[in-house]
Amino acid sequence: MDTQPSPETPQWARDTADATPMMAQYLAAKREHQDALLFYRMGDFYEMFFEDAVKAAAALDIALTKRGRHAGEEIPMCGVPVHAHDAYMSKLVRQGFKVAVCEQIEDPAEAKKRGSKSVVKRAVTRIVTPGTLTEDALLEARRHNFLACITEAGGELGLAWVDISTGSFFVQKVSERDLAAAMARLDPTEILIADRLLARPELFEFFADYKKRLSPLPSARFDSDNARKRLTAFLGTATLDAFGAFTRAEVAAAGAVLDYVELTQQGKIPRLSAPRQVVDGALMEIDAATRRNLELIRSLNGERQGSLLATIDRSLTGAGGRLLGDWLSAPLTEAQAILARLDLVQYLVSEDAFRDRLRDALRRVPDLERALSRLTAGRGGPRDLASIRDGLKATADFRALIDGQQAAVPALLQMAAADLGHHAELVDRLARSLAEDLPLLTRDGGFIAKGYHPELDEYRSLREDSRTLILELEARLKNETGIPALKIRHNNVIGYYIEVTPVHADKLKGDARYIHRQSMANAMRFSTGELAELESKIVHAGDRAIALEQRLFDDLVAETIQRAEPIAKAAGALALIDVGTALAELAREGDWVRPEIDDGAEFIISGGRHPVVEAALARSQGGSFVANDCDLSPDKRLWLVTGPNMAGKSTFLRQNALIAILAQMGSFVPARAAKIGIVDRLFSRVGAADDLARGRSTFMVEMVETAAILNRATPRSLVILDEIGRGTATFDGLSIAWACLEHIHEINACRALFATHYHELTHLAGTLPALKPQTMRVMEWQGEVKFLHEIGPGAADRSYGIHVAKLAGLPAAALRRAEEVLGILEKGEQAGALSRLADDLPLFSVQAPAAPALLKGSAVEERLKTVNPDELSPKAALEELYRLRGLLSD
Repeated sequence: MDTQPSPETPQWARDTADATPMMAQYLAAKREHQDALLFYRMGDFYEMFFEDAVKAAAALDIALTKRGRHAGEEIPMCGVPVHAHDAYMSKLVRQGFKVAVCEQIEDPAEAKKRGSKSVVKRAVTRIVTPGTLTEDALLEARRHNFLACITEAGGELGLAWVDISTGSFFVQKVSERDLAAAMARLDPTEILIADRLLARPELFEFFADYKKRLSPLPSARFDSDNARKRLTAFLGTATLDAFGAFTRAEVAAAGAVLDYVELTQQGKIPRLSAPRQVVDGALMEIDAATRRNLELIRSLNGERQGSLLATIDRSLTGAGGRLLGDWLSAPLTEAQAILARLDLVQYLVSEDAFRDRLRDALRRVPDLERALSRLTAGRGGPRDLASIRDGLKATADFRALIDGQQAAVPALLQMAAADLGHHAELVDRLARSLAEDLPLLTRDGGFIAKGYHPELDEYRSLREDSRTLILELEARLKNETGIPALKIRHNNVIGYYIEVTPVHADKLKGDARYIHRQSMANAMRFSTGELAELESKIVHAGDRAIALEQRLFDDLVAETIQRAEPIAKAAGALALIDVGTALAELAREGDWVRPEIDDGAEFIISGGRHPVVEAALARSQGGSFVANDCDLSPDKRLWLVTGPNMAGKSTFLRQNALIAILAQMGSFVPARAAKIGIVDRLFSRVGAADDLARGRSTFMVEMVETAAILNRATPRSLVILDEIGRGTATFDGLSIAWACLEHIHEINACRALFATHYHELTHLAGTLPALKPQTMRVMEWQGEVKFLHEIGPGAADRSYGIHVAKLAGLPAAALRRAEEVLGILEKGEQAGALSRLADDLPLFSVQAPAAPALLKGSAVEERLKTVNPDELSPKAALEELYRLRGLLSD
């Protein structure tokens, strides 16, 4: 964040000599936030000027106008209304802009006391960036919004990330080669990085992938000593030892991300958890290409719909949806932790009634995490307090449900029950204090319940019943004075007053309680201390009610923040219960089974299915998915899968990778049975796409991804490879595929599924003992081909490519020519065969198909020879025509 004027600062921002007081104030704020659009509050609008206005008007598609002159030129201006600024800000942030919000921090009436030309005091209260959003309107309910930070210290890289909308805070040590995989797992919306790292050539590819998300900062902000001091001050401790054995790089990254949050929030840091360390090797490593190929979180078109996450998500709360996404993005590699999750799911699968009651209760649970974050950041409202009230109230119901279980509950559910905590006191206060219908903003008032605070009730009564109170006072004064014509009136000059006719004025003049205010020709006006006090209360009742409500709100927020940690633990417990019941519901719906997980090397799937394809078939066709087995035991850990296109090779490959991910995230899996030895790294090279931005062809992209696999796969990894070598000449492709297969077998020694159209590779089965050829089965009947989508031992003898081309709609002439060429090539490339094929180009001489010609000597033709049209009457001609048609039919 640029906070000092730079040489690139425009001249208009430097020249303040002839600026108006308001413009001088604007320019001062702008110079301190040069890399952000400045939302400058002016009454009911946020205004933008100069270059900010030009950029914002184009980005928001709003009118660009002008306001006055500066430095001899007209000032471009645009603005957005305060009440709708969230929508405009969201649009700007999504386009990569940062927004500095400059608010009025003084009442305009106070400014006028300093002089008629005094400017209302303003200050930047917040800098909105993609990684520092907290408002629901700007966030996806079921997705984390991570702000990540990468730095280097002591020759190592450190990674830290936070979601300030939920309070999550993590650190991890990473290597240069692991960095891209870690970023793919987190998918942060903004990445902080020391500017000196931009010069590192080995990180060039990474920077290119995330260019639009990078926020480079001066290297001084990443000093590890300052970071350690910042972290200990944040945690209120003398050391960090109680939180983990952090490297200097991890400390530097965590301190820098904390500093950035404080900078953008202008000192108001929302509640963040203590930084939790992700231990090296604790999570299954899945690189960006594999995540994309397997469509874990998003489909290939970038949408959530069609992804694995969308298919399996049965969660009922925003926090549960985010936690489910976390589990899916980061499968575990520690068997005991996985088994603990599976125990939770299995228990909830077996307890249908209990699960149903939990899910009914979850439907009423609000997003505690984000409500708490907004309150601690000073941006919360009455509805956030209501979310805290309702969420904490629900914890008692969940605790009672869990305690009421007769069967022993699993460890994770016991932990959740303990974390739910006891919050009766806070729930009671919030229930008594908050009204039933709540406004979005505190400034709107009306959110404190009637009867909670007597003084507030009095202000409201004055504000709402002022006419009644005046009439009541008027009636009492009439009775006391005996003047039936006494009236209490009001005007804008003297306010409320008592008016009587001159005849009755002497009665009041003799009473010390009545103060003479004004004499008229036909009336006398008086006031009393009681009327003046009532007037003051009525006039200021509205303002005082709002001010008092704000103080009461602040008290409620303060009490809530004091209990922030127990509330955060309760929110985490509710999310865990949601994920557990969601996965159990999924298992029940889809007839999924619990996988066996251990530290061995087996990978045995019986009746495995692709969860996304199976769900799509059920929705669109009502058909059933053909299940297949996969056994990658140590003695057959490498399957060479052949078979035609459209037979299901890619689906088979992907489904086994997805089953491994589901099992290690702690879910049941779509199969009859599954036994999986822990997979440390998962690689998938399936599908083809170019990378034009980097000048890479489809084949180059394929080779880069394949190289990463061969260089990084370990014996505990699972590798999925499809059609390696297809993007180049036949013999080149075959050679590359051959070498890759040998390397995976001999060097990587990992479990792998290798699909290919190079049938020659099956010859390697004789020299590579763990290589087992498998093929997708096909049935041929009376010239027709049917793909059975079943896999079994053996190798394909044909590719059936021409049949697939026929299904795709290639013209009949092209198909006939393809069959002719294939027949010649399958006989072997005898001398001159290819030349003859090239010289004989019947395909290009074929015109549009002509109408079928009559065969020479046919009955129709013979009959026509005997007919003389000139001798036929109309009736005879018609009869002859019917006769010819009959012959044609015969």
